[in-house]
Amino acid sequence: MADLAASQPRMMNPNQPPTSVPSSGTGPTMGASMSQVEREKVYQWISELTSPETRENALQELSKKREVLPDLAPMLWNSFGTVAALLQEIVHVYPAINPAHLTASQSNRVCNALALLQCVASHPETRSAFLSANIPLFLYPFLHTVSKTRPFEYLRLTSLGVIGALVKTDEQEVINFLLTTEIIPLCLRIMESGSELSRTVATFILQKILLDETGLSYICQTYERFSHVAMILGKMVLHLSREPSARLLKHVVRCYLRLSDNPRAREALRQCLPDQLKDSTFANCLKDDNSTKRWLMQLQQNLESPAVQDPRNPGMPLHQQ
Repeated sequence: MADLAASQPRMMNPNQPPTSVPSSGTGPTMGASMSQVEREKVYQWISELTSPETRENALQELSKKREVLPDLAPMLWNSFGTVAALLQEIVHVYPAINPAHLTASQSNRVCNALALLQCVASHPETRSAFLSANIPLFLYPFLHTVSKTRPFEYLRLTSLGVIGALVKTDEQEVINFLLTTEIIPLCLRIMESGSELSRTVATFILQKILLDETGLSYICQTYERFSHVAMILGKMVLHLSREPSARLLKHVVRCYLRLSDNPRAREALRQCLPDQLKDSTFANCLKDDNSTKRWLMQLQQNLESPAVQDPRNPGMPLHQQ
């Protein structure tokens, strides 16, 4: 599975995926790890989020502390006006994304707000309420953007990080919520044309949706859905054959392997699996990645097994008639 290490966009390590998924509910409590003076500072910064005059500094300070504050998420969620203030930061930059004139300063500020929302998305005590409030939908306009400038790229990466934090929990509630939204086509578009980092996180999100039984059934339910996913994965394989990335290839192969668990999709993949996954194209790229090599071998074995008709959908092959 993916190691989606944490990093702020403004301090991004190009060798790590961009999603920030802080651990929740483990490790020392805030009281054990911080002095009384430090705790008071945190309370003050949370209070300052509700004031436009003090919000920018508070966002910056709290985003720095989120990795050492396991209980920051419930503190934010249960503080009066805090979540509304974070949503104000998001909505405030909507006019700057279309037409595209988002500045680095604007991007950095809203990314700090998104990082705090990611804490809320990651924490078991606040995740359900986060979904019930439909807060992920506020991020989708950022995922629709196509500008390749750094402010927009950081904005997309941080937004993807929030969704990545949700799917990393492997909870049915998360998948059920996402399937009612446009997250799959949004991820597919980023997988096709984004940077390597954004492609990696978008593919990880798709992978986690596919690993859920409901998600796999949803994507394989119609020819249109399956063909869109298969087409984008095929384009990614072609791109990776020219510009290899072991980390991204790992997620692509895992998506293919999971699709092959569906009888109808397996039959379709026999027709459309890229040749580069059948020969030695990626042998050098995967020479130190035993897990992905095993997945690729299992995928090939699955596709070589005899065709079995899906009794649930006997008359609906996943290839165009």
